[in-house]
Amino acid sequence: MEENDVKSPMITEKATNKVYKPKFPPIKERNRIATEQPEIRKIPVPANRYTPLKQSWLKIYEPLVKHLKLQVRMNLKSRMVELKNGPETDDFGALQKGEEFVRAFLVGFQVSDALALIRLDDLFVDTFEVRDVKPLHGDHHSRAIGRVAGKDGRMKFTIENATKTRIVLTDTRVHILGSYQNIQFAKNAVVSLILGSPPGKIHNKLRTIAARLNERF
Repeated sequence: MEENDVKSPMITEKATNKVYKPKFPPIKERNRIATEQPEIRKIPVPANRYTPLKQSWLKIYEPLVKHLKLQVRMNLKSRMVELKNGPETDDFGALQKGEEFVRAFLVGFQVSDALALIRLDDLFVDTFEVRDVKPLHGDHHSRAIGRVAGKDGRMKFTIENATKTRIVLTDTRVHILGSYQNIQFAKNAVVSLILGSPPGKIHNKLRTIAARLNERF
């Protein structure tokens, strides 16, 4: 009985130390997954962007179909752009990239600028309300937007060139396209102008930012 009591734990220990390799089923091909589990994204088209969308449809359609290999259509009844992954879609992130590209165009970015969202992975669009920065009404609101744009749009172009971003100004919102860090630089400049900082002070800050970014590249 004593021998059995001593040996049995040793047998148990050897049994528990045995390595069992897990068995996983083979992964399905991506094109089969896209076919078996189709996903649809519907993007509403604002009234003021319906005509530009119609005029630039071929420029928008080609990268979505040829590059991302998505199925695309414009639903005239609901006025929505519908995106769907198909049998040829080989990238799980294609649908998300396609949606971001279309949304960027619909908020006002040029097709050439919005295409960067498809080609580069570290870019995105940040949007914020002017009233979230400072509650402004009437002429005060218009003047704040005017300070950000500058005469003939020069201030906006200066911010874009210094921070390597693209900016779209609307009546109530500001949209900035770029990398995360560059968006923060541009956003700080825009917010300062909305709050009433003099343009000369912003120009000096932008020169410093531009010099810093040029050193990195």
